[in-house]
Amino acid sequence: MAWFQPLNPPQTDWRGKSVWVIGASSGIGRATASMLHAVGARVTVSARSGAALEAFVQAHPGSHALALDCTDRAAVLAAARSVQTDALPDCVLYCAGHYQAMRARAIDVEDMLRHLQVNYQGALYLLEALLPALRQRGSGHLAFVSSVAGYRGLPNSLAYGPTKAALTNLAETLHLDLQADGIGVSVINPGFVETPLTAGNTFTMPGLITPAQAAQAILKGWAQGAFEIHFPKRFTWWMKALRAMPNRWYFFLVRKTTL
Repeated sequence: MAWFQPLNPPQTDWRGKSVWVIGASSGIGRATASMLHAVGARVTVSARSGAALEAFVQAHPGSHALALDCTDRAAVLAAARSVQTDALPDCVLYCAGHYQAMRARAIDVEDMLRHLQVNYQGALYLLEALLPALRQRGSGHLAFVSSVAGYRGLPNSLAYGPTKAALTNLAETLHLDLQADGIGVSVINPGFVETPLTAGNTFTMPGLITPAQAAQAILKGWAQGAFEIHFPKRFTWWMKALRAMPNRWYFFLVRKTTL
């Protein structure tokens, strides 16, 4: 029955496939790019840090580095043109991210806008640059690394959470629009992963996993044709339960356990 069919074409054989990973200098992006390279993909890695990209290329022969500031619209358009001179990517992973804990009592609008630019606006520039060609070809996959922090409002997430909620909503709408064009769309909602973004957290992070474990979960989700890929399940299922709670219960429970 159609109800039980995968929401995306399962991606199981990466040999010779072209993949562009944006936000690949460290953490989830780097680990996923490394794992894709190991299973035969032709990987292009992008980030602001040219040194980190060159280190990746040295460790992964045959991969390509393309330094990129995803908040620069013209730079994203130029990078997309450069990537397409080889081949239009079969899969694009948008993993660029910015995170600083923030509460309403110490609001920093400039940093909130930085979150918006990196976590969400850059994804829009990517769509502008690649979507027409992907639709014309009638195949490809777009994946966005969001976060369970986008499920509902959370303490310290005043700047970060809203951008991830927007990114998840964007992915859902893209899936509705693009499935008929043959383009897969997935959203990746991690819990806590050991990355430079989470290194500054001063609280205990439940279910903390490594970037390599995150990459394994991502490739497994793609192989299953999943739309939402969330991990680690022992933590993210609790977050999903909170998402479904009535507001009164949710606010009471979160205040009681985190504030």
